[in-house]
Amino acid sequence: MTRTIADLRVAIDAVDQQLLKLLNERAALANEVGDIKRLEGSQVFRPEREAQVIHTLQQDNLGPLKDASIANIWREIMSACRALEAPQRVAYLGPAGTFSEQAAEAFFGVSIEHIPCTSMDEVFQATAGGRAAFGVVPVENSTEGVVTRTLDLFLTSPLHIIGETSLLVRHNLLRKDNRLDDIEAVYAHPQALAQCQNWLNAHLPHAERHAADSNAEGARIAAGNPKWAAIASLRAASQFGLHVVSPSIQDDAYNRTRFAVICLPETLAIPESSGQDCTSLVVSVVNRPGAVYELLEPLKRHGVSMSRFESRPARSGQQWEYFFYIDLQGHISDPAMAAALADLRPICAYYKVLGSYAING
Repeated sequence: MTRTIADLRVAIDAVDQQLLKLLNERAALANEVGDIKRLEGSQVFRPEREAQVIHTLQQDNLGPLKDASIANIWREIMSACRALEAPQRVAYLGPAGTFSEQAAEAFFGVSIEHIPCTSMDEVFQATAGGRAAFGVVPVENSTEGVVTRTLDLFLTSPLHIIGETSLLVRHNLLRKDNRLDDIEAVYAHPQALAQCQNWLNAHLPHAERHAADSNAEGARIAAGNPKWAAIASLRAASQFGLHVVSPSIQDDAYNRTRFAVICLPETLAIPESSGQDCTSLVVSVVNRPGAVYELLEPLKRHGVSMSRFESRPARSGQQWEYFFYIDLQGHISDPAMAAALADLRPICAYYKVLGSYAING
């Protein structure tokens, strides 16, 4: 017998009641775990544990829910359970409506205490100074490459990376008036302006381009003048009452930005291995023939794969010329990784482990 919509709605309501009961049972169990951890003095937030939970559920998933939906649902469940004790204080590049805010919520869930900052420097300062427990900063973009300010700040900061997340970035042209003509200026973060330069050249060749501290800040500025526009997210459009004049104007259809989650080691030590991890380093070598080869040789010898290798000019007055930012596949506790790093460290004029953490898409 075919069920009617009314029958199905009754069945859905019954399932919702069961889900609510089970979610509250889960929250009570999570509270018990939190009480035990506080007595033991152990860490409450365990990103590698949460990554393992989601990965296991995805492996057991028989559908029709997609794996990405499983990850989003359970991340919010775990976020809501953590918030029963105290929401995580998370700093990010603000104001409200930025992709950094979306990245923070993608990693921690929406049940956090939002701490928007005006610059990348302030995110690092707020996290290192204790105003926030964690910070979320962009590291690289698939179109424009690394975010150089973030890399530079890691050199002198006591913060380390304990997690990562990435967003598929969709840039939209926003404006008070719902039309494309008569736009005199476009405001956005320099990265967004660069990621949309071909579209801007083709559609707004005469409009001035102004750098803002963030895309959401650009949207706030554009809301003040009907002849100005901004490049920002749909969330920013809603936040500042702007029309989406043209959606998805980024030059790369698969434009993604990778974000690092940072904190003080005393807030959260290096997470345990999740089985799908990345170890990030910044190193330098004395400028001599074969120095870079010597840097990479221990990795090859111990079978450690490298997923990223970026160079940045060193500050003047030092005996080396470049810093190298390296991402390695695996956890710092893996035997092969530990052996490779033990052989690598004596070769380096500068050596710093930025973090070892679960890979989170």
